[in-house]
Amino acid sequence: MLEILKAAIYGIVEGITEWLPVSSTGHMILLEEIMPMDVSKDFWNMFLVVVQLGAILAVVLLFWNKIFPFKPGKKEFVDMKIMNLWGKILVACVPAAVIGILFDDWLDEHLYNYWVVSVMLMLVGLVFIIVENHNKGQRATMRNTDAITYKAAAMIGVFQLVAAVLPGTSRSGATIIGALMIGVARTAAAEFTFYLAIPVMFGASFLKLVKFGFDFTGTELGILFTGMIVSFVVSVIVIRFLMGYIKKHDFKVFGWYRIILGAIVLLYFGVIR
Repeated sequence: MLEILKAAIYGIVEGITEWLPVSSTGHMILLEEIMPMDVSKDFWNMFLVVVQLGAILAVVLLFWNKIFPFKPGKKEFVDMKIMNLWGKILVACVPAAVIGILFDDWLDEHLYNYWVVSVMLMLVGLVFIIVENHNKGQRATMRNTDAITYKAAAMIGVFQLVAAVLPGTSRSGATIIGALMIGVARTAAAEFTFYLAIPVMFGASFLKLVKFGFDFTGTELGILFTGMIVSFVVSVIVIRFLMGYIKKHDFKVFGWYRIILGAIVLLYFGVIR
């Protein structure tokens, strides 16, 4: 029961940090240090990724009408506007998918450490502040996801690649920054980032499950499903909050938060521990 309770706490943290551009990785390594789970290393590495499936299902639920292209009973069975959106999503996901498949184990072994995480937390936080200050008073050229071009989607995909390579960058943080820099409005940038997470995280989860195998103990299944269910519920709340928040505010508060968290991670693991 203690491990199930820990899984619920991890699910809460995942549900919050997966969508706010503050790096779920940075929070997870701190939480792991404070409250480690009594599981095998292989299961833990798989859990950290697959728990995100709950968060992804929240996106599917909340944005179903905008991402499901088939409309039974309507004259136009296939919504070509949504199919076009999926084309852009796939273009943006190709760079991260290729690198993830080819170098997943190498990246985990060499770059998943407190030094990289803390530096990227602070660096991306600083970039958020700089970009928002630069864009202040300027009107975005792409006001919604329909206006995002394939070229823009490819550029956003490059930023997502940075997050795939360097832990602590934050996938949502990197893609939102990339979108803001090329003229995408905040709400459209956040929404497109949510959509990008669907194929990326489903693919990453499948890859981790295949590597781990499907031979789970009862306790492991309980831990995994608890984390996923909790992250789903929390994600629904957080996504709704974020979409309302950014209609009136910018992302600078998240930039400052990242800088503070990065300093805490660096101080804790580099000095105190």
